[in-house]
Amino acid sequence: MRTILKTGLVFILVAMANLAHAKEAKPQDFKLVAAEIDKTIRAHHYNPSELETTGYLKIAEAAATLAETAETKEAFIAGFNKLWQRGPFSHVQLSPARGTAAQLAQYLDTLRVGDGAARLSWKGDVAVLTVSTMMGQDTIEQIGAAYSEITAKSAKALIIDLRKNPGGAFAIRPLVAHVIEQPFTAGSFVSRIWNATHTSAPSQSELASHPAWDSWSIQTFWDDIQSSSLVKVRFTPANQQRYSGPVFVLTSGQTASAAELATDALKASGRATLIGEKTAGQMLSQKPYDIVGGFHLSLPIADYYSASNGRIEGAGVTPHIKVPADTAMEEALNQISAS
Repeated sequence: MRTILKTGLVFILVAMANLAHAKEAKPQDFKLVAAEIDKTIRAHHYNPSELETTGYLKIAEAAATLAETAETKEAFIAGFNKLWQRGPFSHVQLSPARGTAAQLAQYLDTLRVGDGAARLSWKGDVAVLTVSTMMGQDTIEQIGAAYSEITAKSAKALIIDLRKNPGGAFAIRPLVAHVIEQPFTAGSFVSRIWNATHTSAPSQSELASHPAWDSWSIQTFWDDIQSSSLVKVRFTPANQQRYSGPVFVLTSGQTASAAELATDALKASGRATLIGEKTAGQMLSQKPYDIVGGFHLSLPIADYYSASNGRIEGAGVTPHIKVPADTAMEEALNQISAS
């Protein structure tokens, strides 16, 4: 899930600015930094076999070369992140440390990203819920308030706009819960424990026999996925303000991580028609780690498999109606008018 980076990293860094800045790394320390980054990835990555591929080995080598040439901490961070823009897997990001990774993890479950993360507007009697991040307790609150208005006004149809949503965390839960009519298993995150003994996704029988995970806490999720083979994602209908009318979801190539999980779940539940472009295909869950020299490294600790559509990382979620992202709203309104 781009659980931190693209999932709200900017919000997190701003919100934690009151924490003490870690000691700046000196230029001569960057070789040590690069070595520790590689060591940390190898210790915690969800599938160590992916670290023996040509793609990863080339990036590790390039990062070591960068360590010899970067003159400032900012240059090293920028260069490292540029390398990973085309990495063999997503959800790797280097950033300046503000406090410790443990402090950051503790903070995330109470993070508030500010007004407008989830915005409700109307086009006549059609509700448009634009969700720009899946991070934040206030995002969850805004989604809940939106559904209260949507159901109170008996919207003719609902358009959920995720075209500019890079992901986040568990605001996906109310977004999906308020439109589904029956509980359903959306998929599962798998850890390095799973990948040590399996080469494929959990089967339907394995998912059926595994208990559903219902904590919906980021910190608890990280603890649970690293101590077990898989975490089953199961959605249950909301008790109140459940919307039963037509639902359309707008997507783009920028729809990523947790937003892809929500998109896939809405598609798999049969409750939504997807319109737009294939999503980013960046569906892993990342966790931050402390790196010597005053850095945080976010790296993927879990992969995600949709119960209906398989692995999303590298594949994305395909919409029912493929149109350019900038025409998706118009197409959705046309579909509603024609119904």
